[in-house]
Amino acid sequence: MRTAFVLCCSVALLATVGMASAQDWTKSKWGPNDEIGAANYMTPELVVKAASLIKTGKTYALGIPVDTKTPAYPPRTFKITIVQPGQAGIAGLGPNKATYNDDILDTWVGIGSQIDGLGHLGIEHVYYNGNKLADFADPTGLKKLGIEKVPPMVTRGVLLDMAAYYNTDVVKEGTAFNVKEIEEAAKKQGVEIRQGDVVIFHTGWLSLIGKDDKRYSAGEPGLGVEGANYLTGKGVVAVGADTWGLEVLPFETNNVFEVHQTLLAKNGTYILENMDTAELAKDKGYEFLFVLGQPRWRGGVQSMINPIAIR
Repeated sequence: MRTAFVLCCSVALLATVGMASAQDWTKSKWGPNDEIGAANYMTPELVVKAASLIKTGKTYALGIPVDTKTPAYPPRTFKITIVQPGQAGIAGLGPNKATYNDDILDTWVGIGSQIDGLGHLGIEHVYYNGNKLADFADPTGLKKLGIEKVPPMVTRGVLLDMAAYYNTDVVKEGTAFNVKEIEEAAKKQGVEIRQGDVVIFHTGWLSLIGKDDKRYSAGEPGLGVEGANYLTGKGVVAVGADTWGLEVLPFETNNVFEVHQTLLAKNGTYILENMDTAELAKDKGYEFLFVLGQPRWRGGVQSMINPIAIR
């Protein structure tokens, strides 16, 4: 009887510990008020070291042009309208006849090249650092974890050329990048992934836009859950790819966007999507200075971006 009682108590204790452990992700190691997550890894010392990577001065725009035809995750759309305010029927403004164009955007923010903020993906309505949806999400803007909180990203960038790793122009959809693939690709290129890095995968997937939009949108190669845990364990600031969703699709299991949850909600690691990596991969630019200053829409969930790689 005593043995059964002890066993019962032990099982209950293990269950309690397990539940507590499962909730550990809701508490940031940077404290209860932290809103920037893995951006805390960036230091002035890392910026100085990253700047020393510049050898040629060549720059690479990692953002893609966006228009009404850019495929995006449903129901996201983009529209731009060009207007000439107050100029109808006149030669121009003032005696010098000044004329000008302005533009109006009617768009979802998560389209084209983008950064996912920490308020984007959660687990059962709980987001990074234990922030509950009801406490911080408002139709007029996030009260916490807004995209304006993300500091400038100036750090070492690492490109992992997965197309070269698989010896193909376009990596097949459903191909997952986990520990084995990441370590082997990095070793093949002679690079090491370090704390404070931004890691970006080149797969060739972006080349499908305008050629096979249906295939581009239906799936993609990408980061697996094991790979996401590996990279967050390394202490990277952000993970990106030349794909629309970063993570492998079809998903590895029945779980939906688990890689997003692992990176954003559990670790505060940012996601960069639709990065134009083709030129960088062509030049074998596996290590570079990464620079990003996103639009700081107060309370925003995401931002359209055009990061710069400098070699």
